[in-house]
Amino acid sequence: MLDYSALRAVSAVVQTGSFEKAAGLLNVTPSAVSQRVKQFEERLGVVLIARGNPCTATEKGEWLCRHMENVGMLEAELFQHLPDLLDPTDPEPRVTLHIATNADSLGTWFLTAMSSFARHSPYLLNIAIDDEDHTAEWLRRGRVVAAVTSLEKPVQGCRRLFLGALRYHATASPDFVARHFPQGVTANSIGRAPALTFNQKDRLQCRWIRQVFEEDANPATHWLPSTPGFIEASLSGMGWGMNPAPLVREHLSSGRLVELIPETPLDVPLYWQLNRLAADRLAELTREVTTAARHHLLG
Repeated sequence: MLDYSALRAVSAVVQTGSFEKAAGLLNVTPSAVSQRVKQFEERLGVVLIARGNPCTATEKGEWLCRHMENVGMLEAELFQHLPDLLDPTDPEPRVTLHIATNADSLGTWFLTAMSSFARHSPYLLNIAIDDEDHTAEWLRRGRVVAAVTSLEKPVQGCRRLFLGALRYHATASPDFVARHFPQGVTANSIGRAPALTFNQKDRLQCRWIRQVFEEDANPATHWLPSTPGFIEASLSGMGWGMNPAPLVREHLSSGRLVELIPETPLDVPLYWQLNRLAADRLAELTREVTTAARHHLLG
C-alpha cells in the first residue's frame, strides 16, 4: 500500500521548495515532513527530493508528484459529492496542475486560456517554459500533466489535439536592414547580420534561413531569453529576430519594423498533449486552450 502521508509530504516539499514551507502547508512540524520523506525514500531505495534552495524533485519524485495531482483531482471530485469526508481541521486541499508551454505561446495566446480557466476552477497552475520542440520531454518524464508542443506524434499515455500554427516573421528595424543589408538580404549577408536567439534550443532563425535560402546557416547572434525583449531589441536595431505575428502586426503596419524578405513567414504547428489519466477531469482546461488557440493561431 502507498503511504499517502509520505506522498503528500514529498509533493508539498516540491511544490513549496522547502521542508519548512511544506510543514506550514501540511500543518505539521518540519521534522515530521523530513522524517516522512526520509523513511519513504529508504523504503523505496531511491532519492525523491534533491535537497537544495529550492528543493526539487528527482525524476522518480516527479512521477510521484504527478500521481498526487491525479489523486488530488479524484479527491476534489469525491469531496464535492461527500463533503462530510473533509476534516474541518485539515488545511483546504488545493491541487496544483503542472503545465509546460513555449515562451512565445505564453506571450501571445496561452495566458488568455489559463486566465479564463483559473477564473472558474479550484485548481492552481504552475506553468513551466521551454522550447516548443522540447516541452514534450516534460510529459515523457512525468514533470507536467499537459503541454503545448510542436511534436505531432502523441507522447505515450497522452491525448493529442492540433491547435493551429503560430506564425513568425523575420523582422528588424528599417535602420538595421539599411546597415546590414544594403544590397539586399542574401544567404551570405544573413550569416553576418546579428540575429536574436532565445537560448541554445531556439532554432527558429535557422529554420527560416533554411526555408528561404534552402541552405543551412548559423548566423551571428545575440542571446536574449525574453519574448517582449525580442520585440524591443528588434525595434532598437540590436538585431533581427523571428517574432510572433500577433506581437509585430502593428509595428509592421506602422513601418517601425519590416520583414527582411516580404511574404516569407514561418508557421510553427502546435499541439496540446494531455495525460490520458487526467484528460476527462481537465476537459474544461482543454476547451479553454483550444478556444484561445482558435482565435489566435492559424487553422
